[in-house]
Amino acid sequence: MRFFVVVLLVSLAVFVSPVIKPACGQKNKQAGQSTSCLVGRPGIPGLHGTPGAPGRDGRDGRTGTQGKQGPRGFDGTPGKQGPPGAAGPPGNTGPQGPKGDAGPKGEKGEPGARGLSAYSNWKECSWTKINKQKDNGLIRDCLFCKNFTDSILHVYWNGDFRIHNCNDCCKRWFFTFNGAECKNPRAIDGIVYMRKGVGHNIHRVRHIEGHCDKIHKGHVRVGFNVGNCAGYGNVDAWTGWNSNSRLFVEEVPRPQP
Repeated sequence: MRFFVVVLLVSLAVFVSPVIKPACGQKNKQAGQSTSCLVGRPGIPGLHGTPGAPGRDGRDGRTGTQGKQGPRGFDGTPGKQGPPGAAGPPGNTGPQGPKGDAGPKGEKGEPGARGLSAYSNWKECSWTKINKQKDNGLIRDCLFCKNFTDSILHVYWNGDFRIHNCNDCCKRWFFTFNGAECKNPRAIDGIVYMRKGVGHNIHRVRHIEGHCDKIHKGHVRVGFNVGNCAGYGNVDAWTGWNSNSRLFVEEVPRPQP
């Protein structure tokens, strides 16, 4: 009986031993072959980590050095004269002037002259530190509305101008009316001349004044300009340095004969 049990166990060991496979990655010593393993499905990705705290601000950079001042640009050319503006409201009526002399019997006397207050019409344009380094051309202008045809314009400029660093040199400042100089009775101007001026740069407030006739009724652009004196070349001019400048325009009645 024992012999039969031993024979049965030995038979089972011989039959079962080839079926048992070695563990994954181990080599079968009897067969001389290695075993392969099945790959499982990828696992679920993990969650993102918490963002870190913001870094500290960097230090301020150094202040750069100031660049050199660039050269002065060229003066632009004056723009075209714009169209006349709309007519202003009518002024107040002045008091009646004196009556005219009586004519011969049966004839009507001449009408009285216009009262002086009817001409009360003036304007002042002013600027602070215009510092115009122009040697030729328009410095500033002022738009004026003239109410009567038979009136005269009284104008003046009060302000600083000079010439600089030259000998036997001259510059001329003058008024224009709608771009043209006065012809009746004559131009309104002033000059600055230096016999010996090299090394000198003297600024002074100066005054130029006059009257101009034969100016049409309506809008008049009164300009103040600089240019060369007759018989002299161009030199360095300056207008309106470090001070106030005024251009005054007034409508006045005609002078006595």
